[in-house]
Amino acid sequence: MSAVKDLIGPAVDRLAADLETLSRQIHDNPELAYHEVKAAAWLAEFLDKQGFKVERGVAGVQTAFRGTLETGDGPTVAILCEYDALPGIGHACGHNVIAAAGAGAGAALAAVRDRLPKGRIQVIGTPAEEGGGGKVKLINGGVFKNVDAAMMIHGFDRWIMHQDLLGIVRTGFEFTGKAAHASADPWEGVNALDAVIQTFNNVSMLRQQIRPESRIHGIVTSGGAAANIIPEFASAVFYVRAADLDYMWALQKRVIACAEGAAKATACTLKIVQHTDTVYEPMKRNATLLELFRANARTLGVVETPESRDRVGSSDVGNVSQVIPAIQPMVQIAPEGTPIHSRDFEQAAVKPLARDGMLASAKIMAMTTCDLLANPALVKDARIEFDAAKDAQAARR
Repeated sequence: MSAVKDLIGPAVDRLAADLETLSRQIHDNPELAYHEVKAAAWLAEFLDKQGFKVERGVAGVQTAFRGTLETGDGPTVAILCEYDALPGIGHACGHNVIAAAGAGAGAALAAVRDRLPKGRIQVIGTPAEEGGGGKVKLINGGVFKNVDAAMMIHGFDRWIMHQDLLGIVRTGFEFTGKAAHASADPWEGVNALDAVIQTFNNVSMLRQQIRPESRIHGIVTSGGAAANIIPEFASAVFYVRAADLDYMWALQKRVIACAEGAAKATACTLKIVQHTDTVYEPMKRNATLLELFRANARTLGVVETPESRDRVGSSDVGNVSQVIPAIQPMVQIAPEGTPIHSRDFEQAAVKPLARDGMLASAKIMAMTTCDLLANPALVKDARIEFDAAKDAQAARR
C-alpha cells in the first residue's frame, strides 16, 4: 500500500494550480446557505473531469452533490466538502479551502484508481453548514446510509487532529406590542423592542449560572420602523450551545423562560420559533480514524497542537459523527492567533499558508482513504469503536 500512497503527493501537486483556482473562485464568489449554485457546479464539474460519476441535487437538495469512484467490492469511504459562506463577511470560515481540499483528495485518488484496493470513494458536497443544516438533510435523505466512514477538514490557525464540537439549537423570539406616537402618546403603546432588550438582559443574568463550556448568543433581527413610533413588533434569534445534548435542551428551556419573562414584564405577546431542522449534535471522537490521519500527517511533517478547550464551535459534521464513524481535523490555513469568522481569516483563506494547508490536507485525506480501502479491518475497528461509544452514551442517559 505504501507504493500507492507514495503516488498521492505527486498527484495532488500536479493538480495544485487547478485546486488553487477552484479555491479562489469559491472564495471570490461567496454564496449563502442553499444558494451555492456556482460553487456546487464548479466542484461537480471538476470531479466529473477526474472520472467521478457525479449526481447533482442528491437528497432533494439542489446544491448538494455526490461524486462516486468505484474500484470493486469493498468499503465505502466519503470525503466531505463544504462551500457556503457567511453573511456579510464571505468565506471567513475558510470553506473554500474545505471544498478544494476534499475535491483534491478525490482527484488524487482518481489519478491512481488502477492501483487502488477495492472499494468505493465518494466525494459528497454538503451545503449550508453555516446554520442551514445541509448535512442533516443529507442524513435524513439517506446519503450516508451505505457509507462506512467519512472525513473532512476544517480551516483553523493551527493543526489539531480532533476538536470537540458543541451541540447547538437555534430559537427565535417574536414579540408583538402596540404602536403609538413615542412622544405624544407613549402610554398608549406596548413596546416590543423593550421585550427584546429585556430578553437580552435576562440572558446576560443567566450566563453567570451556566457551565463554562456552554454558550448563549443572539442578535436582534427586527427592532422597529422609526424612533418616533413605539415598536409594535421586534424579534431576536438566539443560539444555545452545550457539549451535552441533554444540558443543551435544558438550557434552551431556560432561555425561553427569559423571553417569556420579558414578554410578561412588557405586556407583549410572544411567539417562539423553533428551528428543529438545524439542531447540530456534538462531535463524536473516533480514535481509529484519527490515528490513521495523524500518521499520514506526520509523514508530511505536520506538527499538531493539543485540542483547544476554550475555542469551541459547532457544525453539522457532528450529526454525521453520530450516525457513522467520522472525523474533522483542523488544518492551519491562517497565522496562529487569527480568529475564525473574522475579516482577517477571510483574507487569509486565499494566502499561501491556506494553499499549503489545502494541498497537505488533500494528500492526507487521500492517503487515509487508501489505508481504509487496503485494510477493511480498520473500517471494522472504527465501527466497533463507534458502536461502543454509542452504547456508553445511551447508558449515561
